[in-house]
Amino acid sequence: MSEHETWGDWDLPDPVRGGRTFVYVLPSLGEDLTKIGFTQAPVQRFRSFHPRFFALFDLEQGLLVETGQLREARRLERLLIERWPEHRASAPLLVAETAGGHTEWFRGIGDEVDAFVRRTADRYGYALHAPLRSWLHARFAERTDQLYDWSQRLLDMIEWQAANVAAEARDPRYARALRDNLDACRAVGMALDKLVPASVLAWYASVS
Repeated sequence: MSEHETWGDWDLPDPVRGGRTFVYVLPSLGEDLTKIGFTQAPVQRFRSFHPRFFALFDLEQGLLVETGQLREARRLERLLIERWPEHRASAPLLVAETAGGHTEWFRGIGDEVDAFVRRTADRYGYALHAPLRSWLHARFAERTDQLYDWSQRLLDMIEWQAANVAAEARDPRYARALRDNLDACRAVGMALDKLVPASVLAWYASVS
C-alpha cells in the first residue's frame, strides 16, 4: 500500500470518461467572489484549491456545465471570462497558489452569471449540473463501498499512533485526511452512519 493510499483521500471518482469536460462556476461562501474555469476532473480540481473546498465554496449556488469536447469547454470558459473583464478580482488567500487557482476570479457577477450560464448551456445543448452539491453527492456515492474500509484503516493508524507515539511526533495527516473526507461527505448530504464503522463515527463525533 502506498503512502497516499494510506492517508490520502479515499478513491473519489474523477477519471476522464469519454472526453467529458466541465466548466465550473464556484461562488465563494460569505464573500462576493466567483471562480470560473474548466476541468476534466472536477473533484480533484476543487481539492487543489483547498482540501476543504466544501467550506470555501457555496455548493448550493455552484454549478457545472458538462461539454462533450475540451475545445467546447475552453470556448465556454473564454466566453464567461471575456463577459465581465471589469469584474476581475484577486483570489482569496486560502486558495493554494500552487494549484494555479489565482486567476479567473470575479467580484460582483453573482446576480448575472447563473442566469447567463443556464441560457448558454441551453442554447448549445450542454448538460447543466446544478446545484453542485447534488452532482458531488452522486460522485461520492459511486465510491461509498470503499469508504468503509478506508476510514477504518485510517482510524487504526490514528489509534496506533495515540498508543505508541509521543504526541509531538505523531503524523497529523491521518486525522486530517479522515476528518476532511468525512466533513466533505456530510457537506454534500451523505448519511455517514450507513457508510462508515461505528468506531469511526465515534471518533468523528469526538473531533467535530
